[in-house]
Order: sequence, then C-alpha cells, then structure tokens
Amino acid sequence: MAKKIKTVVKINLKAAEATPAPPVGTALGQHGVAIMDFVKQYNDKTKDMKGQVVPAVITIYEDRSFDFTIKKAPVSDMIKKALGIEKGSGKTPREPAGTITHEQVKKIAEEKLVDLNTTDVEAAARIVEGTARSMGVKVE
Repeated sequence: MAKKIKTVVKINLKAAEATPAPPVGTALGQHGVAIMDFVKQYNDKTKDMKGQVVPAVITIYEDRSFDFTIKKAPVSDMIKKALGIEKGSGKTPREPAGTITHEQVKKIAEEKLVDLNTTDVEAAARIVEGTARSMGVKVE
C-alpha cells in the first residue's frame, strides 16, 4: 500500500552545503521531518555539484518520512555561470547585464530540458531566452 502524501516542499539550496538552519529547518520542521536526515542525504547526493544551486523537491508523507528528488540548477543561475556575471541587471531593459549567444542558449536549453515542461529543444530555448531577457541579458 502506498504511503499517504502530506505535502510537497520545493527548496533551492547550494549543493553539498545544506545545514539545518533556515531555510531547511523552517521548511521541514513545521511538518515534523527529521531535518538532519534530510541534510545528510541531500549533501551526499549533491557532493559532485559543489558550487551550484540545486533545487530539491521533497515529498513528505503522513508518517513523517520523506523522499526527495534533485533538479538541475535554475536557468538564471546557468545563464549567470555561462556569462560569468554575479547577477542580472537591476534596471532591465535600460542597463544590459551582458550578452548571450544563441549557441549558449541552446546548450543551456538542452541541459535543462529534463526539468522543463516541454520536450522540444526550440521551445526550451525560447524559455531560456525569456529568462535571459528578464535578467537584462541581450540574446544575439
């Protein structure tokens, strides 16, 4: 018999650097989950991705047990990494934060494709381009 799901929590954490302090403690503590168990498992699963932000989708069950899956880094982080910038423009569209090529957009789209709500690389590329524009990054 399948366990009854209590809730699903989504949380963005740095890979292999999770601690029981907020945001992990506040997100999981209210549901009665053993926070240190999650922290240890998350850090073990993400130790190869150190330095990246890795989202986790945590399914919490009625008996206070949990499962979680990790996703690829957010598109905005992938764009910042590809361009070597710290953050997007605070004054979009007046001040561009940088320029990204269509090849870089396509590479990011192919990498992130498994997490997006499409199976078409072109549609995924348009999603990445939209994120880039909202960050103040020009697409050429």
